[in-house]
Amino acid sequence: MNTEVVIIGGSFAGLAAAMPLVRAQRQVRVIDANTPRNRFADASHGIFCLDGKTPGDIRATALTQLQAYPTFDLIEGTATNIEQTRHGFAVITGHGVSVNAQRIILATGITDTLPDIPGIKEHWGKSVIHCPYCHGYELKDRHLGVLATSEMSFHQAAMIPDWGATTLFTQGLFEPNDDTLKHLQSRGVSLERTPIVEVSGNGVDIHEVTLADNRRLPVEGLYVGPKITLTSPLIDQLGLTLEETPMGSIVQVDALKESSLKGVFVAGDLSNAMQNGTFAIASGTMAGVAAHRSLIFES
Repeated sequence: MNTEVVIIGGSFAGLAAAMPLVRAQRQVRVIDANTPRNRFADASHGIFCLDGKTPGDIRATALTQLQAYPTFDLIEGTATNIEQTRHGFAVITGHGVSVNAQRIILATGITDTLPDIPGIKEHWGKSVIHCPYCHGYELKDRHLGVLATSEMSFHQAAMIPDWGATTLFTQGLFEPNDDTLKHLQSRGVSLERTPIVEVSGNGVDIHEVTLADNRRLPVEGLYVGPKITLTSPLIDQLGLTLEETPMGSIVQVDALKESSLKGVFVAGDLSNAMQNGTFAIASGTMAGVAAHRSLIFES
């Protein structure tokens, strides 16, 4: 099976990348297993004209619009192997489907690694969240907490008081310097150095946290900056250069979203240091446009 561009990953970034390509009448095949990072959230907020839509509804709408173009095709499954060939790249799915393409756009996303604290995973994407612009309004005017996972949590804690009274839980691991502490105090942030050992709630809304000294504090929304993990084997198979961020590794790209390997573009959370739905869509669009331009000027 031959095509011009294979896009691996069909959530916000991957489908956004497909749109400029099919509108340029280029053959595009998207390979997607439909297990996006945002599947734990009931709604996507802060995305222009799509505020409050579910991630599934947004994906379904995008697919319906893309499928109106005759050069678009969706392959349901997971890309498990990829290699460079004389004429481009060969991709093989877990079901044994083989696709040859001149260009690759990786948009497989990343995996969140959450702190190993009871109650966090059960409430993830609901009242335990990472992005105030995505979900903060829905948790406004509550007792809010920030669970420190790196020094970036100080930055996060300074933001959250715009949505409600905030406590920074340092877990006894991350201590702000004097200037950072003054800034946090000026924002009304309280510090709690005793670690959280449990988060309690009903599976949707959390109500309180239990500390290591058995104290219980009311917390109704908890911000956590998860560590991110690149789980796709394709990155290693292609030998792509990585870039370190405070939360973990992402794939290094240039301003046009091209990776260290010519002809391979990377979009969405996989290459974005700042991550939300809007940035994923924007980076996907850039990758699609750049891939199209490369077919014209570099073939």
